[in-house]
Amino acid sequence: METESEPYVRLATLRQLHRVVADLNTARSLADTLQTVVDGIVVGLGYELACVNLVRPDGDLVVAAFAGDPAAEALITGRVGSRASWDRRLTMGENWDGLRFIPHTEGWVLMEDDVPQWHTDGPDPRFEDEWHPEDRLYAPMYASGGELLGVISVDRPRNGRRPGAWGREALQMYAFQAAIAISNARLRANMQRALVRLEREQQALRASEESFRQAFEYAPSGMAIAEMGGDQHGRLLRTNDALCRLLGRPASVLRRYSFSDLVHPEDIGTLLRTSAEGGRAELRLGRRDGTYVWVSLRNSVVADAADGPRFLLTHVEDIEERKRHELQLAHRASHDSLTGLPNSAELRSRLGARLCRRPQSVRATAIEALDAAFEGREAHTGHVGHDGYEVRVEAGGAGGGGGGGGGEHGFQADGPDRFTGPDPFDYSGAPAAPTDGPYDHHVHTVAPSTEADDGTKGLAVLFCDLDGFKSINDRFGHHTGDAVLIEVARRLTTGVRDGDTVARLGGDEFVVLADGLGAADAADLAVRLRNAIIPPIRVDGRAVRVGASFGIGWASCGMSADEVLRSADQRMYIEKRSRSKAHRRAG
Repeated sequence: METESEPYVRLATLRQLHRVVADLNTARSLADTLQTVVDGIVVGLGYELACVNLVRPDGDLVVAAFAGDPAAEALITGRVGSRASWDRRLTMGENWDGLRFIPHTEGWVLMEDDVPQWHTDGPDPRFEDEWHPEDRLYAPMYASGGELLGVISVDRPRNGRRPGAWGREALQMYAFQAAIAISNARLRANMQRALVRLEREQQALRASEESFRQAFEYAPSGMAIAEMGGDQHGRLLRTNDALCRLLGRPASVLRRYSFSDLVHPEDIGTLLRTSAEGGRAELRLGRRDGTYVWVSLRNSVVADAADGPRFLLTHVEDIEERKRHELQLAHRASHDSLTGLPNSAELRSRLGARLCRRPQSVRATAIEALDAAFEGREAHTGHVGHDGYEVRVEAGGAGGGGGGGGGEHGFQADGPDRFTGPDPFDYSGAPAAPTDGPYDHHVHTVAPSTEADDGTKGLAVLFCDLDGFKSINDRFGHHTGDAVLIEVARRLTTGVRDGDTVARLGGDEFVVLADGLGAADAADLAVRLRNAIIPPIRVDGRAVRVGASFGIGWASCGMSADEVLRSADQRMYIEKRSRSKAHRRAG
């Protein structure tokens, strides 16, 4: 039966409980919260000793806070008890509505386990509800999801008795509030750690961005950031000073363009073929003054792990000097170092590009081509010969060697139907597979008749050998001889058309390739070139003269470049022997 003073005891305990619970919410850190929990038990709930055993991430429990006895606190704080031993304790003894009481009569079996313990000496209890020094009372603390957070352990009630119903309820209520406070403290600690980690990451990101900005802005070569995807794909978002100087445009202007707007029209295909990730390309970009500069583009995709590619980082390196050097090397490999004319290898390459391995017996005249047209045997503008090959026949073409131009332009014909692509015939003599209709698109080179001018135009090969050059070399030295060769090369180049080729075969031998000429046209061109060479050449104040002998050969499919040159060479020697030495020197 409840005594008269018991309501006042309950009220006083409730007030004290309210104060210590309020203190739980003022702690700033997890460690402060744990210490406030044990201090509140000692101050407000009437126990002399209290400790909190906190569950660690590995499941074991560590003595995290202790109050009531400094000696005991120094001895067991920080010590760990296994989860198995604690699970055993929480299933023994008596269940007091969530609390676990293990009387001394049962607790002796726990003396040797690994849970940190502290016992005080004292007399055996004289009454049934008197507290024994080896009695144990635990208040488990659970999170909202039922997970064990820790265990409050109390000892030595100040009244010397086991707690009654109201004391048990107060301890249970306090353990519930302590669990909430510890959970909140953990949450705050995790948030603080997350904030610290986020701040560090942001600092690292800012440092990384600053490093990238400095590397981007002050890079010695051009750098650009371009947009990826969408309607503005490829648009320049940002450029550094080096790229602005290279292209002669300010950054504000470059942001209006993409690389496809700046690239040379001939290089647009190269740009499109460049892969986005790790792609490389060498192409020309336009400057503000209208000129183009050779650059090397290296692309890298800057991607977001979640959203995919974000933008394209492009490194632009100026390779103008290297390209110029490469072109110089290529020019040296294909041109004569003295005269600057195409050399023997380049001559054979250009001549071979016009020849295929069609059997030489396939020939067609202009009259046969007309007959074929009326008989329906002509495809487009070609005539099909006996073996099924298309033969190109042209009745027109410029005669002679009109003025202007040098020998650097190849020897393509003036008409749009002239073939300028690769040889579609292999060296086995079989034609390549047709790609448009039953006939191939190779324009066969056919030699005009030397007996009668039938109007056929062909590729004339004029082999020129200087007369009297050896005596100049022997008499005046190689310096004078070189000057003569340079002047002869200039006169020959001036005397041919744009598109014709003048090459130096070696020594005092030159070759002229002139396309679209008939037999009379080629003979007239040889006469005019000979007359251009005859006038005196002044070297170091003296005048010297050389003559020239020309042999006219004709390129024809079925012949090799060497066979064509050999034929022209033989005709030149025939022409040279047909004239006296004095006449040759006089032209």
